[in-house]
Order: sequence, then structure tokens, then C-alpha cells
Amino acid sequence: MTTSLSVLGIFLIGMPGGSEWIFIILAIILLFGGRKIPELMKGIGKGIREFNDAKNNVKSEIEEGMKEKDKDEEIRKLRQELQQKQQELPK
Repeated sequence: MTTSLSVLGIFLIGMPGGSEWIFIILAIILLFGGRKIPELMKGIGKGIREFNDAKNNVKSEIEEGMKEKDKDEEIRKLRQELQQKQQELPK
């Protein structure tokens, strides 16, 4: 229990508070100017969208690979069953 409380305390100390957020926002406005902020946010939005698209593509490729593996195993089992049936048949 003590470990989780100390980790929680460290986590809370690292998070910016209300006045710190105001300072961060003012620094951004001063650095980029009021006209550049919408372009900055648009760029960040595009980056997040591209990241999510890439994440979904990787996820779907992994799922497809798992399905192919399952199909390969099923085909292997069916071939084994077919060979067993063929061996059981009288010649």
C-alpha cells in the first residue's frame, strides 16, 4: 500500500497545476503568436490522426496474420485427417 501511495505522490507532483498551465499557454502564445496557434493545432490534429490510422493498420495486419495462422493450422489438421482416412480404406 505504501508503494502505491508513493508512486501516486510522485505522479501528482509531476503534473502541472492550474497556474503552471496558464504559464505554459502564455509561453505558447508568445512563442507562436495568436495567428500561428490554429496552424499548430491543425498540425497536431493531423499528426494524431495519422498516428491512429497507422495504429489501426498495424492492428488489422496482426489480426489478419492470426487468422491466416488459424487457417493454416486448420488446413494441416484436415490434411492429417484425410491421410488417416485414406490409410484406413482397404486397398
